[in-house]
Amino acid sequence: MLFDTHTHLDNEKFNEDRHEVITRAYEQGVTRMVNIGFNRETIPTTMELAEKYPFIYAAVGWHPVDAIDMRPEDIDWIAKLTEHEKVVAIGEIGLDYYWDTSPKDVQQRVFRQQIGLARELKLPIIIHNRDAHEDVVRILKEEKAHEVGGIMHAFSGSWETAKQCLDMNFYISFGGPVTFKNAKQPKEVLKQVPNDRLLVETDAPYLTPHPFRGKRNESAYVRYVAEVAAEIKSMEFEEICKITTTNALTCFDM
Repeated sequence: MLFDTHTHLDNEKFNEDRHEVITRAYEQGVTRMVNIGFNRETIPTTMELAEKYPFIYAAVGWHPVDAIDMRPEDIDWIAKLTEHEKVVAIGEIGLDYYWDTSPKDVQQRVFRQQIGLARELKLPIIIHNRDAHEDVVRILKEEKAHEVGGIMHAFSGSWETAKQCLDMNFYISFGGPVTFKNAKQPKEVLKQVPNDRLLVETDAPYLTPHPFRGKRNESAYVRYVAEVAAEIKSMEFEEICKITTTNALTCFDM
């Protein structure tokens, strides 16, 4: 039994075989998935998936890359959608200093707004952090994100950064990159993350794990992340599945 805590099954790369991909994941033991709606286009398609499949849940938020397109009414829209029983988190939200599509000040403003919304609604947040470790941690502290906690999605930072996030009530989630042979830092960080704060994910169709690197990722492949986590933690595969699923259920209050 596995829980893919972060996937994008509504992505156009699944247009030809979406149902088959979802069914394959479920049949291979991925019995719960959280699909991420992160802008004006993907939030409605995420909600459609959550309503169609009993084992798919939704997170809704505004991605930092799209921050410049966010209007005041979009926050109200997200807040309204959280009333749906299948919405379990606000996300993915955060900062992305790699793609130069939204100015940093706009990203930070939108990030703060959504942390505030999550605190108001008492929902966990799912954090996107690319090349912005220092600012992400600072804003999480300033906005009292520890009150709701959440997930550091596809974690790529140092143990020092992970420790600060753990101290703020966050889970650390690992995806495909931790399976790469040269992924020294992610493996070292995973080894140190407490068992009760560890999650696995795919970020499908992105971040495909070894041995499928370079191809389209899908939720069924979360087992390859779990297998590497089990190896690093010196655990049986079934044990890491149980631990990460229990953690996800706790995080999402399910």
